[in-house]
Formats: sequence, C-alpha cells, structure tokens
Amino acid sequence: MDAEERQDVLKVLASRLNRSVRMYLENCSRCGTCIEACHAYASTRDIRYSAVGRAQNIRRLFDQYFSLGGAVAPWLNDAAELDQIWMDKVYETAFTCTGCRRCMVYCPFGIDTQQIQAIAKAMLIAMDMDPKPLTMRAKNEIAKAADVETTRRKLEKELDKIRAELVAKYPGLEGKNPVPIDVEGAEVLFVSMAEKPSILPAAAIFNAAGENWSLSYFEAVNFGAFLGSLPMQEQIYMRLVAEAERLKVKQMVICECGTAYRLMKHVVKNRSFEVITLVELMDRYLREGRIKLDKSAIEGRITYHDPCQIARNGGIYEEPRNCLKALTDDFMDMSPNRINNWCCGGGGGLVIAQEPEFRMLTSRVKADQIRATGAAIVATACEMCFAQLKDLNDDFELDMEMKLVSELVAEALVFE
Repeated sequence: MDAEERQDVLKVLASRLNRSVRMYLENCSRCGTCIEACHAYASTRDIRYSAVGRAQNIRRLFDQYFSLGGAVAPWLNDAAELDQIWMDKVYETAFTCTGCRRCMVYCPFGIDTQQIQAIAKAMLIAMDMDPKPLTMRAKNEIAKAADVETTRRKLEKELDKIRAELVAKYPGLEGKNPVPIDVEGAEVLFVSMAEKPSILPAAAIFNAAGENWSLSYFEAVNFGAFLGSLPMQEQIYMRLVAEAERLKVKQMVICECGTAYRLMKHVVKNRSFEVITLVELMDRYLREGRIKLDKSAIEGRITYHDPCQIARNGGIYEEPRNCLKALTDDFMDMSPNRINNWCCGGGGGLVIAQEPEFRMLTSRVKADQIRATGAAIVATACEMCFAQLKDLNDDFELDMEMKLVSELVAEALVFE
C-alpha cells in the first residue's frame, strides 16, 4: 500500500466518523459481554469472530489516526498502522459478520458492530478489495433499472409459466390474470425475488384475498447493501420507490427478504406509500377473514426462525407466528427466540460472499437450536435465511423441511 492509497482509505474512515460511530469506537470497555452473543464465536470459540474482536480492527486504526492518544502515545492504546496486512484483517472482519446485531442487544453501551463493519466495507471498496460476486450482482440490479423494457420482457416470460401453474393449481383463477403487472392505482405493489418460488405463493394468497395488486418489475434483494456501497444501495432501492410512485400505489409489500424490508422501511425517507412485509399482510388477511386455511394441509411440528433483519432489526415478531399458528396446533418456538434469536449465519450477503464450509463452521449453535425443537418443518420469513437453513439442514443432517411462511400459507389456502 502506497501513501496515496493509505490517504484514500483514511479519508473514507474519516467520512464515516459521525457522533454515533465515535461513541462506539471510544466507549468500548472490552468487558466481553458481547462475545458469547455472536453465533460465530459461540460455534467456533475463535475470538476473531466475536463482536469486540471484529471491531478492534477498525478501533485500532481509529486510535492511531483519529484519537489524541494515537497522536501522543499510540503504544498505550494498542493503535495499529494501516497497511495491506491490516486491510486483510479488515476484510476478514467485514465479510465474516452477518450484521445481525445480536451483540448490540447484549452490549451495555449499545455499540452497533454492524455500523462499524459498514465502515470496514467502505474502506475495502476504496482499496478495490470488495467481494466481486456481490459487486457483480449489485451492478446487474442497477442495469435492470436502466433498461426497464428488457427487464419486463424477461420477467413476462417467467410470468407466463407462473400464471399457467396458478390456474392449473387453483381452478377458481380460470379466465383471470393471476399475476398482474404495471397496474396504476393498485392497493399493493408486491416486490418479489423475481422468481417462481417467491411469486407463485404470494400471487395465490393475493388472489384468494381478492387484493387489488401489482407485481414489481424488480427484485427485492439489495446487493449494494451487502456490499457496503451506499451509492449502489441507494440506486437499487430508489428504482422501487420510483416504480411505486409512478403507479400511485398505497402500499409496498416486501417479500420475505429481510434487508430489502429494513432499507425500505427504515432508511428510505419521504416516500408516499406505506411499507410492510408479506408476513404482516398475511397476518392481516387472516385477522380480517380475507383468506382461510385448511389446518389439516400441513403435517408435523413447525418451528420458526426469526430473521435478524425483519425481527431484531425490524420488530416483526408476532405476525409470522400468528400465520403459523393458523396452520397447526403443534407449533414450538426455538429457544432463545425473537430479539434474542441466534442468527442463521448466512445474512449480510455471506450466503454469496462466503464458502459453505465457513458458514457451516460458524453456525453450529444455530443447528443445535433447531434440532432441540424436534420440529418436522422449520419456517422462516427471509430468502437469505432460507438458503442458509437449507445448507444447515444438509450439513448437520437435521432431517427437517425448510419452508418460507408464504409457501406454507399458500399450501393450505382454501379457495372459495
């Protein structure tokens, strides 16, 4: 690393040192309360994968270059010089952390490790050390918005197959368009993963409820957020905002994608529409009697994995449980659950950025938690969690079915 590169990276670090981040970096007492809270540490006992261990790689640079102690006596606070070797350590901390924020729940100071790792990711982008699979996917998402007609044509080909399958499965849909798109004035704009497993169950539920809805052209997942690029993250979610405002919809309903929901609900400002998750809408349909379920359709005990971005970071706890309890009398929660639930180990883009071996190594505690329920079905409300849980099921030989909540609800729908 030459002097110019070092200054570029330090400028990025300096640009992120707002009041909250300075508090996080200055106030950690190294008490260790957060250590056992991290699923990666609990599974491996490797201090590098604890919250305090990860944060130290940024905190020591802060101490060296931006604190009084670093300027006067850096040896007293374990400050570190910025070089290529240190940036390799920063990479390890940034892209082995799921950003689940479980550590923040236990920290007496409320230190947000996810914000610290967001700084690490920004520094890595400045060094061209970003994970290229994530970068490629983020660029592809942005390209879809730049060429909407091509995006629509490709999606319509997939929708023709989904429409035919819906009509075949639910005879009451004959003669109707079960997957509308580009509907101005719709009550609901549904943002899916732009694939059949995401669109088909949601479409069945919307049709059963008699909803006035429209499917979005674009997929929900935001790879810019996983990458840590604020400009790319904004470009990706603003394409959805523009579509919703053009169609004058009342609600944007996000599919089972935790990060997409968190960004649209808690980051996007000054929007003209409400943002809710699909599980919230399904719960509302059940309460209002707009959909009915056959409780005999799903067999075996069901448990639920709280996705970190929807639950701990979004406050959605009871709605998915209400849906599952409408499906079975044999529901068992994992322990711990809700705000204290263990992360699945695949969030923050790790399903793509990390090899399966690492994800399995750092998720033993999650597999043990699932196994203890004795469930036949593990349901969740996040596509990234779903992908990780399927890998856990295979690697740890859990012998369970992994399902999205919407998938289970669609299987039990009663069309009248």
